[in-house]
Amino acid sequence: MPAKPTLRNGNPEASLAPGSIGGRASGTTQPEGCLLDVVIVAYRSVELLRSCLRALSREQSRTGHGLLVVDNASDDGTADMVVTEFPDIELVACERNLGFAAATNLGIRAGSAPYVLALNPDTEVTPGALDRLLELMEARPEIGICGPRLERPDGSFDHAARRSFPTIASSLGHFTGIGGRRDSGRLADYRAPDVEAGPVDAVNGAFMLMRRAALEEAGLFDEGFWMYMEDLDLCYRFAEAGWLTWYEPSVTVIHHKGGSAGPVRSPRLDYAFHYGMYRFYRKHYASRRSGVVNGAVYGGIALKLAGSLARGMMLRTASAAR
Repeated sequence: MPAKPTLRNGNPEASLAPGSIGGRASGTTQPEGCLLDVVIVAYRSVELLRSCLRALSREQSRTGHGLLVVDNASDDGTADMVVTEFPDIELVACERNLGFAAATNLGIRAGSAPYVLALNPDTEVTPGALDRLLELMEARPEIGICGPRLERPDGSFDHAARRSFPTIASSLGHFTGIGGRRDSGRLADYRAPDVEAGPVDAVNGAFMLMRRAALEEAGLFDEGFWMYMEDLDLCYRFAEAGWLTWYEPSVTVIHHKGGSAGPVRSPRLDYAFHYGMYRFYRKHYASRRSGVVNGAVYGGIALKLAGSLARGMMLRTASAAR
């Protein structure tokens, strides 16, 4: 049973209503006639979140947007910063870390606008970005999820902005680095190199603009993914339900990639990442593969987890010794 969160600057029951996705309670701060609900899940990212919220405050959407921050028990001053510096923003202060999927769902259920933006605190929305993407989705009712071009602060492209659904070959290419070359054939498929713009298998969870009607049909984020792969799973379920995922490179958002997780993933995050791989494969692929193939995939994930944990331990030890 999740720990009961506390909602400041609003009505706590708005975030806890069971059943329906929508139904924002009275007493919250959503602008009247709002077209968009923005949900940001934060964990120990006070400086990044401050920059993210400042960028959003400069973004003057044509209809205004509701904004809810869910703080996943950061205990680093994140919640206090939001209350002090952004008093008009709704804040849910969780008593424990619910994970990304559950915390985002909490924010989605608190709203009622026809569009929902799941936004990472390590992003900065550029001027006009929200308006242009909303206009695109209004004009193209078949789009269920839309994502922009993600750029790192140095201007380089974040290749995770557009992705194909993983295969065994593309996963090997991605994790060995071979798939980074455009001439590596199927090994490069994970980065969706042939998609310049338009329909794509998946976009990145750092910025996912979603149609609420599509969420009502396909369901919210699967809370079995504590963190990682929940965005890929949602795009997969949207595709199964007949909705398009769209990559729009004419709109750019800055992504301080890994800003919340840090340069080296903690063991808990490392486990969550690899469990997400396992869960996605088991959920969507395993029933169509032989037991031998499934065993090989699960064994490969376990070996990769062991190697990643060992590498992380060595990096942390070396860092502490400096």
